[in-house]
Amino acid sequence: MYAIRNKVQLIGYLGQLPEIRTTETGKKLARFSIATHDTYRNAQGQKVSETLWHNVVAWGKLADISEKYLTKGREVAVVGKLVHRQYTDKNGIKRYVTEIVLNELLMLGGGRNQGEPEEQPEDMAEME
Repeated sequence: MYAIRNKVQLIGYLGQLPEIRTTETGKKLARFSIATHDTYRNAQGQKVSETLWHNVVAWGKLADISEKYLTKGREVAVVGKLVHRQYTDKNGIKRYVTEIVLNELLMLGGGRNQGEPEEQPEDMAEME
């Protein structure tokens, strides 16, 4: 059971190209978000579609792979752990962030139109 503690597995679509940075120590970092979708019927029997966005962080070799191969709209499977952190922004407001720190990355469908998914999430257009 120890192996499944703090483990997250998601399949979703990239919302934008990964943001790539290199730390002062020379370690590469990639940040991107993926959208997951859920469809269900509410208490009134109406079909409801919901899109959730998840922040993902990749380090080292996974950051290299993310930079080289991931494009907006690409379907990916990610495995990682949840990390919660806080910081104070430039206006002095305390912010809280939840991210998935990547352990594994699997590239699924390539999409049709230069990285666009075959079935694009409804609110992905809002991120453009």
